[in-house]
Amino acid sequence: MPTPSHEARHLRESRELIAEPVTVTSTILREWRLPEPEGDKESRGRTLIVGGSDQTPGAILLAAEAALRSGAGKLQVATVASVASAVAVALPEALVLPLPERGGDIAAEAAEDILGLADGASSVLLGPGIRDIDQCTALLGAVVPKLRGPLVIDAAGMAYVGADHTVLHRLDGQAVLTPNRKELALTLGIRRDEVDEDPAGATLELARRTLVTVTSGGEESWTATPDGGLWRDQTGGVGLGVSGSGDVFAGIVCGLTARGATPAQAAVWAAHLHGRAGDRLASAVGRVGFLARELPPEVPRVLAEIEV
Repeated sequence: MPTPSHEARHLRESRELIAEPVTVTSTILREWRLPEPEGDKESRGRTLIVGGSDQTPGAILLAAEAALRSGAGKLQVATVASVASAVAVALPEALVLPLPERGGDIAAEAAEDILGLADGASSVLLGPGIRDIDQCTALLGAVVPKLRGPLVIDAAGMAYVGADHTVLHRLDGQAVLTPNRKELALTLGIRRDEVDEDPAGATLELARRTLVTVTSGGEESWTATPDGGLWRDQTGGVGLGVSGSGDVFAGIVCGLTARGATPAQAAVWAAHLHGRAGDRLASAVGRVGFLARELPPEVPRVLAEIEV
């Protein structure tokens, strides 16, 4: 296995071979418009969001609301049985399926239930709020090979990808990975400071290894595709570094793919919507101190501002 320093040199070398990244603005997004929403909830896509645990049901609530706020039409949520009733009350818009659990996390034997819900779904999000890495890896190992996509993998789900960078090759690019920088480093097998030194190169390298779109945030967000496409988004700010923000971001990606956006388009748009929602809250509340739960209601407002 290459040493971290060797890996970091490889990232820098690969980064030097590509064109300058596209800096995302509202003007650019107006030229890359999302599919027009239609009136019927079925025509705007059916999402399935799988995650949560007995201690972290909030993660799936944040992701689920963000998917709806991004324009998805029909919402399904699958989470551990011990919190499913509470989640169903908090999400009256959703069909909530209780799943078998082990130690407070979704058990691997829940795979068949998840696959039943995923049949016909327009987009599936796996991972937010799952705590047990080993159980998550086993669960995704039973589910992902039977999915067609579009698929979004977040949080603990990144461990499944990190164990084998080829597991998503069969999806023909119909997936988006949404790691934070720590998860990006772990998935690539390098140190966190090496990702911080070259986040663009790290994002691009994971996209090339997995053959799917990768989007990762920090002080600025980077989105990369396997063919070398690279986008930089400088919206948002330090206030987005708050618990639950990544769950919101993954939910936005899921919602946009459900309504028909391509994986790359959904990832680029999601980074901008998430960042601009943070900018709005920074102006209204303060540079820091706003909550992740306050981000989803801002998303439709940002969409309306862009889609004039």
